[in-house]
Amino acid sequence: MNKVYADASSALEGLLLDGMFIAAGGFGLCGIPELLIDAIRGAGTKDLTIASNNCGVDDFGLGVLLKRKQIRKMISSYVGENAEFMRQYLSGELDLEFNPQGTLAERMRAGGAGIAGFYTKTGVGTVVAGSLDPDQIHLPGIYAHRLIQGEHEKRIEQRTTRAAA
Repeated sequence: MNKVYADASSALEGLLLDGMFIAAGGFGLCGIPELLIDAIRGAGTKDLTIASNNCGVDDFGLGVLLKRKQIRKMISSYVGENAEFMRQYLSGELDLEFNPQGTLAERMRAGGAGIAGFYTKTGVGTVVAGSLDPDQIHLPGIYAHRLIQGEHEKRIEQRTTRAAA
C-alpha cells in the first residue's frame, strides 16, 4: 500500500465529511499540518470538531478554518492570540472544551490506541478539591507556584466593567 501522495488534496480525497472530528498535531504554530489545513479550507468541509493544542492565529494554522467558520468546536489546552477565536467564542458561535495539556495528549494517545476512557487525578480527592471555590478559579492552584501581576492583559481575555449602581 502506497502511503505517499502527490499533494495534500489527494491525500485527503474521500476522507473529508462535514461534521467530522479531526486531531491536528503541532504545538503553537510549530509542526502543524499547514498543507492539510489549507486543503481542508479549500474543500470547504464544515462543522468540524478539532482537537489540537490551540487554534493557530488569525491568518495562519487552524485560524484559517476558523476565519471561514468551518470549525464548530475546538478541544484545546490553549486559546492563544487569535482575535477571531475570541470573537466567535464570546458570541457563542464556537464551542470550546479546555483540557490540560497532558490530558489532551493522553486523550489523543488513548483514542489512537482504541482506549475508550481513562482517569486523571486532576484535583479529585485532594485537599485542594474541598478548600477552594471552583467558581473563583481559572487555573487549579496545584499548578501555580509563583504569581506576579502583569502590566498587560491577554487579547483573549475581556474585562467588563459597569458603573456602580
